[in-house]
Amino acid sequence: MNISSTSVKELREQTGAGLMDCKRALSEAEGSLEKAVDILRQRGLAMAAKKAGREASEGVIGSYIHMDKIGVLVEVNCETDFVAKTEDFRGLVKDIAMHIAAANPAFLRREDVSPSIIEKEKSIYASQITNKPPQIVEKIVEGKLEKYYTDNCLLEQIFIKDPEQKKKIKDIITDTVAKLGENIAVKRFARFQLGEKQFSNET
Repeated sequence: MNISSTSVKELREQTGAGLMDCKRALSEAEGSLEKAVDILRQRGLAMAAKKAGREASEGVIGSYIHMDKIGVLVEVNCETDFVAKTEDFRGLVKDIAMHIAAANPAFLRREDVSPSIIEKEKSIYASQITNKPPQIVEKIVEGKLEKYYTDNCLLEQIFIKDPEQKKKIKDIITDTVAKLGENIAVKRFARFQLGEKQFSNET
């Protein structure tokens, strides 16, 4: 089918994918912009999964200061110094630093939450539920635990700069991996707030 240049341009602006990738996705989606976005996203996820095991030892340490009251340092790694110097990579690092300043995550990823904290949260959630069968209680508790991860773990948090898209931080990293073709990983971060105890996170 004939794919208009306007549709290709719009898809490219939304996803950052290459021209030919946008054309192929639109053709496969029979012209549907929404379906084409999904197709490109699925391909990006597949590419990111393939690259996830590759060593990422280059990168940058980004910083962000908000109103001289909140400061953030974040280390984001990639595979090559070439990619570390690109506008897309540095823009990602800046966005992550700004997000940390605003969202104040307690952990980098869900795996960093200690078993004792998880059990404590589960106990609290379960105590709040009455007159429900055990299997229903378990489902509700698991749902609340997912919400806990979304609220407290950086990679699980909804990107604060564009909440309507409902993309998590790990999703915008995946999108950048698909665009730049290298593994990208947040290594650690530290957030400082005037008058408060320092919090840092490292893996």
